[in-house]
Amino acid sequence: MQPSSSQILVPPHISALRCYEPGLNAEEVRQRFGLKRVIKLASNENPLGVSPLAEERARAAAAEMCRYPSGGLALRSRLAELFGLNLNNVIAGSGSEGIMANIVRTFLCDEDEILTTDAAFLGFQVLARGRGVAYRTVPYKDWRYDLPRLAEAIGPRTKLIYLANPNNPTGTFFTRQAFEEFHRRVPARVLIILDEAYFEFAMVEPSYPDSLHYRFDNVITLRTFSKAHGLAAARIGYGFGHEDLISVLLKVKLPFEPSGLAEAAALGALEDREFMLHSVANNVKGLAFLTKALCKLDFKVIPSTGNFIMLELACEEQAGQIFEALLRQGVIVRPLKATGLPNCLRVSIGTPEENEFLIEALLRVRSSSEADSYATTR
Repeated sequence: MQPSSSQILVPPHISALRCYEPGLNAEEVRQRFGLKRVIKLASNENPLGVSPLAEERARAAAAEMCRYPSGGLALRSRLAELFGLNLNNVIAGSGSEGIMANIVRTFLCDEDEILTTDAAFLGFQVLARGRGVAYRTVPYKDWRYDLPRLAEAIGPRTKLIYLANPNNPTGTFFTRQAFEEFHRRVPARVLIILDEAYFEFAMVEPSYPDSLHYRFDNVITLRTFSKAHGLAAARIGYGFGHEDLISVLLKVKLPFEPSGLAEAAALGALEDREFMLHSVANNVKGLAFLTKALCKLDFKVIPSTGNFIMLELACEEQAGQIFEALLRQGVIVRPLKATGLPNCLRVSIGTPEENEFLIEALLRVRSSSEADSYATTR
């Protein structure tokens, strides 16, 4: 059969992509299994909701929806003030992924190469492979970025290195010393994306590095309001970098990105530090509770500094078995096959009640015939 004209128009590297599949929502699961209560612990969302001040600011901004936004100028100015930067060092966009997409589009030429770890953040995998350039990875070491091996893997075509700290989906992080040693081995011609989407949760860890304390000319730091600030649906994020890099990104970004409502919500969120710190405190307690409880159930838990925990199962079949069994109990977690980890599940930290509900569900699963041998030996 001859390919259609539409198939001929699509480049091979785009045809090979798979559509991003968002996690199931609570209503789908509720209807499928006839459940009264369903909790979603799959997408690393803020279980406490959204800052009241952020919501108030967004509602006020809705009255001006007939006007085009300023392209994030007010938010950039506020971020520069908060972090002691120049306005030219800051960019705002539609989530940190929106800025990430612009970086991939702006700096890569067809002959260039991307370097990162195996099973990197799925959003970056889609963006990178969608560019159609060479995409190389190195394995994890103890579920962490193997920075020395990444440095060794840099070749003459390497143009972009992606690092997430803490990493999604593993939850692990690298220290300031490890990153500085790595950076010394990275040529100035190579751009590093340092994705700090979970920065607010990780900053409670004494050895976690705040990238603003070491500003390098070839590093762009990305952060988001989707997690600790609870603005996932608003799609609003920001980045820091050398003014030469930021100025180029400002040339290619969409003129009115981010939206006015998202920018207003983000400005409100920045004022409501109490809500952010409350979200972090909830995460600290929930992370400790779930880590202890899951280990007690003989799961292999990967130590995390994010707002989620990754579980390593013995095989893909067991991971799928646990995922399906939990769905029937009204708990949605995230299978990681699409990321490249078919034998792993990711569990977001919820409210205390949601965390307890998850453990109770796992106890019921354990005692049922739905999944007999479901955990790896620690």
